Amino acid sequence: MMKSIPLSNYFPSVSSIGLGCMGFGGDWSAEPFTPAHITELHQALDAALEGNINFIDHADIYTLGKAEAVFGEVLKQRPELREQFVIQSKCGIKFDDDKGPARYDFSKSWITQSVEGILARLNIEQLDILLLHRPDPLMELDDVAEAFNQLIEQGKVKHFGVSNMHDYQMAYLQSGLQQPLVANQLEMSLRNLDWLNESVNAGMSSGTTNHFSPGIVEYCRSNNVQIQAWGCLAQGLFSGRNLDGQPENVIATANLVAMMAAEFNVSKEAIVLAWLMRHPANIQPIIGTTNPQRIQACAQATKVQLSREQWYQLYVTSRGERMP
Repeated sequence: MMKSIPLSNYFPSVSSIGLGCMGFGGDWSAEPFTPAHITELHQALDAALEGNINFIDHADIYTLGKAEAVFGEVLKQRPELREQFVIQSKCGIKFDDDKGPARYDFSKSWITQSVEGILARLNIEQLDILLLHRPDPLMELDDVAEAFNQLIEQGKVKHFGVSNMHDYQMAYLQSGLQQPLVANQLEMSLRNLDWLNESVNAGMSSGTTNHFSPGIVEYCRSNNVQIQAWGCLAQGLFSGRNLDGQPENVIATANLVAMMAAEFNVSKEAIVLAWLMRHPANIQPIIGTTNPQRIQACAQATKVQLSREQWYQLYVTSRGERMP
C-alpha cells in the first residue's frame, strides 16, 4: 500500500501523482489555443480523474500562459471540476523583453502581479499552492514575506512552496516566512540519479561529478516538505522511446523495466514512477504527458510496491556501475 504524501497534511485526499500541464494549450508562440486544444485537455483531465489523479501542476510561463488559459476555459465549461482538483502554479520567471534578458523576479510587485494573472487565466478565485519557480539571486526576504502575507490575507493563495531550490535556500527563505513551505519541485527520475548518487558516494572522489546539492532530500523530509519530481518519466527512455545509440545501461534498464512491468501486469510507465515513489521521502511524480492513454498508464504506479531488491536492481542497472 502506498504511504500518504506530505501534501496530504494540507489536502487529505490529494493524489500521490500529479498531472503537469506544460504541454497543453498549443505551442510556445503567440498563436491562440484552439477548440482542439480544449478537447485535448478535457480528455486528459477525464483520464486523470479515472486514474485517481487530482493534483494539477501549472506555471505562468507554460506555453506562454496558454496552458493556464485553456485550463480556465475547461473550468468555464465544467465548473464542477474546480472542486475535484488541487491546483498548483508557479511564478518568478520572466522571458526576454524590451527591459532586459530572460531573468528571475521574486519582487513583491511581480509575485502579486503574477498571481493576479494566474487566477484570471485559470478562472479561479484561489490558488491551492504557489511555487517560486527558480531561485532569484536578487531575492529580498522581506519582499517575498510581504507578498505571501498579502496573498494569504486576500484569500488568493492557500499555501506556498518552491521549485529547483537547494536546502539552504529553502531554510533562508523559511526563516522570514510565517507560512511553511509545503513543496519543492526538483528534476528526479530513474535516469537522473544525482539525487541518489550524491548520498551513496558520500566522502568519495567519485561523488565530485554529481550535480545535486547535498541535503535537499533530507531537509525536505525533516521539514515535512513535499518533494515533487519533474522529468520523472525520463523522457520515455524506459517506456517505449527508440533507444538507437543509447548507452548500454539505458538499454539494460529499459529491458528490466519491461520485465518488471510484465511481472506486475502494469505499464512500463508504472514501474518507472513506482521506483521513485518507493523512496521513503514519498516523492510525488509530476507527469508531463498530454496523452490520455499514457496518463492512465502512469496511474497504474499506485498498484506497484517494489521490493528493496527490485528497487536496487533498477537503481544499479541505471547507474551502470556497482554500488561503492
